Amino acid sequence: MDSSETISVEIVVFNGFDELDALGPYEVLENAADAGANLDVELVTLGGTTSATGNHDLTIASQGALSDHADVLLVPGGGWNDRAVAGAWAEVQSGDLPEAVRMAYERGAIVASVCTGGMILEAAGLLDGKRATTHQGAIEDLRESGAEAVDARVVDEGDVVTAGGVTAGIDLGFWLVERLFGADLAIEIATEMEFDRSDDVVEA
Repeated sequence: MDSSETISVEIVVFNGFDELDALGPYEVLENAADAGANLDVELVTLGGTTSATGNHDLTIASQGALSDHADVLLVPGGGWNDRAVAGAWAEVQSGDLPEAVRMAYERGAIVASVCTGGMILEAAGLLDGKRATTHQGAIEDLRESGAEAVDARVVDEGDVVTAGGVTAGIDLGFWLVERLFGADLAIEIATEMEFDRSDDVVEA
């Protein structure tokens, strides 16, 4: 991916998503953009609904609809482990979001997940035979799906990147900055955010 061109990152939110799964990497990536990275970061919804309410009752306004041209698509989790009526479990049952994720992948997007968003990637057929991680409460579900479950903060398989539970999304954000724009920028932003990055990253 050419970092001299603007890279479009879309973080798809849905009712029942975990707020930090989405907002952690969003803030990291927006800080990278503010520091000069050619990044356009948006919180989007499938079908362009105007908002989504997370599993801690925070309602977030959508900045647009999930497009057909994102360079990076990031999927949060939430609501999987307790099989909630809204969240990742419900999205997998409906099938619409996994299908949209699969289509983005087939168009060439890097697809990333945080926490049990990895189970949405699994439902899209993107993790079969790949190393991946998710929230510890769903690691057996991931293992049974056919993925090679790894205990790590971030697992980068090239076109698919998964992160562990909740706060690991911040590490994912920094990893994407480092991968796309270099370690120096990631270090600069981590210093500004007073965040001690994890080096628990598994690469392809």
